[in-house]
Amino acid sequence: MTTRTENPEDSMSTATPARAPHGEAPTGRGPAEGRVGAGLFEPGRLVRSLPQAVRKLDPRVMVTSPVMFVVWVGSLLTTAFSCAHPGDWFGWTISAWLWLTVLFANLAEAVAEGRGKAQADTLRKAKTDTVARRQVDGREERVPGTALGIGDLVVCEAGDVIPGDGDVVEGVASVDESAITGESAPVIRESGGDRSAVTGGTKVLSDRIVVKITTRPGETFIDRMISLVEGAARQKTPNEIALNILLASLTVVFLLACATLPPLAGYAGAHLSMVVLVALLVCLIPTTIGALLSAIGIAGMDRLVQRNVLAMSGRAVEAAGDVSTLLLDKTGTITLGNRRAARFVPVRGATEAEVADAAQLSSLADETPEGRSVVVLAKERHGLRERHEGELTGARWIAFTAQTRMSGVDVDGREVRKGATASVLAWVAERGGTVAEDAAAVADRISEAGGTPLLVAVHDERGARILGVIHLKDVVKDGMRERFGELRRMGIRTVMITGDNPLTAKAIAEEAGVDDFLAEATPEDKMALIKREQAGGKLVAMTGDGTNDAPALAQADVGVAMNTGTSAAKEAGNMVDLDSDPTKLIEIVEIGKQLLITRGALTTFSIANDVAKYFAIIPALFAAVYPGLDKLNVMHLTSPSSAILSAVVFNALIIVALVPLSLKGVRYRPMSADRMLRRNLALYGVGGLIAPFVGIKIIDLLVSLIPGIG
Repeated sequence: MTTRTENPEDSMSTATPARAPHGEAPTGRGPAEGRVGAGLFEPGRLVRSLPQAVRKLDPRVMVTSPVMFVVWVGSLLTTAFSCAHPGDWFGWTISAWLWLTVLFANLAEAVAEGRGKAQADTLRKAKTDTVARRQVDGREERVPGTALGIGDLVVCEAGDVIPGDGDVVEGVASVDESAITGESAPVIRESGGDRSAVTGGTKVLSDRIVVKITTRPGETFIDRMISLVEGAARQKTPNEIALNILLASLTVVFLLACATLPPLAGYAGAHLSMVVLVALLVCLIPTTIGALLSAIGIAGMDRLVQRNVLAMSGRAVEAAGDVSTLLLDKTGTITLGNRRAARFVPVRGATEAEVADAAQLSSLADETPEGRSVVVLAKERHGLRERHEGELTGARWIAFTAQTRMSGVDVDGREVRKGATASVLAWVAERGGTVAEDAAAVADRISEAGGTPLLVAVHDERGARILGVIHLKDVVKDGMRERFGELRRMGIRTVMITGDNPLTAKAIAEEAGVDDFLAEATPEDKMALIKREQAGGKLVAMTGDGTNDAPALAQADVGVAMNTGTSAAKEAGNMVDLDSDPTKLIEIVEIGKQLLITRGALTTFSIANDVAKYFAIIPALFAAVYPGLDKLNVMHLTSPSSAILSAVVFNALIIVALVPLSLKGVRYRPMSADRMLRRNLALYGVGGLIAPFVGIKIIDLLVSLIPGIG
């Protein structure tokens, strides 16, 4: 997000990179696209993930999930008990289903990780052992890419693979980044701007650049991507840790409750075997969410990768779901980015045709999108044939500079200029010309309407004078007002950041529908705004691509750096958008919210479906000694053995049934927090109460068909 100045023609001095405009669909395919099958839980992926799920039965892995570790220990105990009583078919059956419960939990995580491993395999193909042309004391030497260190200068020409991450310090080149972004169109990388960062493993297609290496071998961007998408670098987020603590606490409570049952049963004259106690414990603790918790977190990061966004930490994904303030750059995010000539407004004493003719003349040498739009508008509205520089013999072309803030031409005894209001007025005054009384008023009206005014002036035999004003309009992208409306319903405040003057910024903000704006923004202003929001207890997200954005990106709770930006910006942010599309920040927030909603919904379902298990197992344990408890057998289960077995089987199968939902995520709909809570309680709370009653009863009917159970 490059800070723009007040100069209305600043953007006219910079060439537009050869890349698809922001907001348009990429022409290529992202790193995730095409490599991950359409099905989330297809049989082929299950088979490929099964060996990894078995390897996760290692106790050193299982202990990281307290709930499933208890189930793992219980499976060992029931297996040992069954070995001591080989003729006890009930013990063997319960043991088998308990092991399946653990395996299904591991399988959910393995499937989620497998999606990332498929992406990592493709990224590894982009890593090549290259030979670098390192510059030392004015000469070149060839060294292995692995021998490069931070600060080394390497030369890359057409056909060369860039040996490491760095910044272009000399030259400009077209670079193929399809290995990491999937985008087939080449991008421009040049020194001295916010598009100077290059990634190791990408290929130079044209020209020559000198790259300053900024990372050590093994720590490149692709190395970090591989580690992150595989899940190896994924750390538990604060909310995930807190939920783990809650689940562990519930597990301890139920463990103590089950430990008190044998003495009570013995006093009542009943006997509870180890198998029955373990089955009761496993059914009472929140095994469903315990089994799916890790898969939900991995899938959240994976959904970002599917959209070509690399999250450097799970904390960032989670924070995106809690964001309450979005800082969005105007140019390229809210607007299309290229201002276009909308109309010619003559001042008193001039005609629109005169303004169009002079505006077109002064724009013939202007190759910027704004300049070309002036030529096109004059041709379309006034039938002026597009003239070429070669046709105007003896013409002296005046190029735009940051000092003059004007451009134009001297031809046939006339001087024609167009440019910033203050600069053109000063130019006319220097030549003793006159300024129409309504010139300033016309320019102010255009600014108030959200446009950018460019004055058009001429100096001929009649003297120097203002002819009129070109109205440049910054076009707001389609659908932005609706998207901001959705964010508002989610309780998120949007702030547009721009270098434009306050009048122009206000008009664009009203048209786009943002809640607030920051005009004439500097890096210090962005940082101060973020700190003010955070001081009020809000989480802030922003995008950036320049070195001057790095402090604000580091300060923001969710800092999304553009892949086209500088290395400093990518290091400061906690996410990198490989497509360099600033509007994707809105999608990132939606994915973060979907992650939190999915975790909350499945936690609600998991705790709610334990209620049915109480009605299944407790009457089965004590109905023989306390006949009155048989009234709790509301499902009319066949026998105590079938009741316990049905509850254990349902407990295992519900994990498998919910794996696709944990990977895909609960469907997100913009709504207020209280309405979302009511919806999830109705759907997953009530659903979690009803589903087990139905499921356990169906399983009991099937189990009762087995000979010996009755």
